[in-house]
Amino acid sequence: MNLAVMVNLRARRGSEKVGGLVRRLFPRARLALTRSLEDARSWISGTLRQDPPTLLLAGGGDGTITGLINEMRAQGLALPAIGVLPLGTGNAWARVTGAPSASVALRQLARCGERLPPLRPFSLVGLEGRVAPFAGTGWDAEALQDFKDNLAKFPAGPLREANAGLRGYLGALATRTIPRHLLGNAGLRAKVFNLGAPALTVDPQGRVIPMPGGETGALLYDGPVGVCGAATTPEFGFGFKAFPFAQAVPHRLSVRVYGVGALEGARNVFKLWRGQHPMPGMHDFFVERLRMDFDRDVPFQMGGDIMGIRRSLEFSLAEESVNLVDWRQLGRLVASA
Repeated sequence: MNLAVMVNLRARRGSEKVGGLVRRLFPRARLALTRSLEDARSWISGTLRQDPPTLLLAGGGDGTITGLINEMRAQGLALPAIGVLPLGTGNAWARVTGAPSASVALRQLARCGERLPPLRPFSLVGLEGRVAPFAGTGWDAEALQDFKDNLAKFPAGPLREANAGLRGYLGALATRTIPRHLLGNAGLRAKVFNLGAPALTVDPQGRVIPMPGGETGALLYDGPVGVCGAATTPEFGFGFKAFPFAQAVPHRLSVRVYGVGALEGARNVFKLWRGQHPMPGMHDFFVERLRMDFDRDVPFQMGGDIMGIRRSLEFSLAEESVNLVDWRQLGRLVASA
């Protein structure tokens, strides 16, 4: 097994201690301890391009893994199998694949010897030449920016750490994002157009059905928007099941538009968190490509990172897919060995 490992030292739980464990368990692995995208870019071009790995372990959050994948694509490398080590904040991909702590994951992987661990395929969302497991706009992008702005106020130390997880995210949502919508004129409207094959949807029982009037070029939605986006994985980070039907239809994006006001959204936040269905105001589509046009400029995020401001976004199912280590299955295999 040709193994490479990158640990983002700037991730919430990234540390040289993790790198030390990698050196002990995998002395032949190529290890990079990075602090910036430029560090990762240099490691890829100087080390991985000449001898691409069969398995790449990525220690960090969703932004770290998304950035790493996009940098490999930019340098023309085929995506290897990737094992996500949960060192970040939201850790959506890590949670979906059942990743334990980094130390437990590394020890489980070491028991595979030279064999690849069990893998699970994931499609990717394409947007503006980049790929990610999820992308969107609305309260999620605003709350993410509010969370990061709030976190930046704290110096490194226990207080910053206490506000770096779910507590800090919910605090930013409750004290910044929602009040801004309740007290200001922050309403948003969108039109959603299907640009690919006829769209599918889900009925109240969660069964996938053809969408009436969902043909190529059709207007799928026209109305108010609280949150909208596309994903190929159920979670949004922190255990938030924002796209509970992701992967229900192979080779399709799971798209959701939540068309309610901030007050109703706040009342239903825990139902939304659990991925409850059906929900009043929630619209689900399965598409290959679509465009969202907004009535004002909005921030958007990809894989947990704010990417900029747009008035129109075009999502597509990326040509590439990625195989992620299925830590849940690997744990069962190790336990039964």
